[in-house]
Amino acid sequence: MTAEKERIIQQLVDELWNKGDVSLADRFYAPNFINHDPGNPEVTNLETFKQWVLFLHKVFPDFHVTIEDTIAEDDKIVKRWTVTGTQKDTFMGIPPTGNGITLKGIAIYRFEEDKIAELWWGYDVFGMLQQLGAFPPKE
Repeated sequence: MTAEKERIIQQLVDELWNKGDVSLADRFYAPNFINHDPGNPEVTNLETFKQWVLFLHKVFPDFHVTIEDTIAEDDKIVKRWTVTGTQKDTFMGIPPTGNGITLKGIAIYRFEEDKIAELWWGYDVFGMLQQLGAFPPKE
């Protein structure tokens, strides 16, 4: 079953995250899906999650996720990932800069049967905002 869960996540990376096809969300996420994202506390359920993905593709039209590593155990799969993209619209109050970002993070997926029931995120928001010019770079 772990191989099937990993296949589901890879399909989501390829289609939902890298192409912005949120139609897959209803197929692979549980209807009562819970999103835990400290950087976006308002994105908590499946509908707000889909809207967030669409928004990210509006802001970063070349949004791209690369999976760097995977750990799987029981009903959980952990993915270490890198996101790249170029800011073309306002994001977190920052007008379009044309700056590219590279964001590294971790996602923990919890499955119920063959659906993603919960998702936890960890990533460097401050580093991303620095890349967009919101804060001066580290010296």
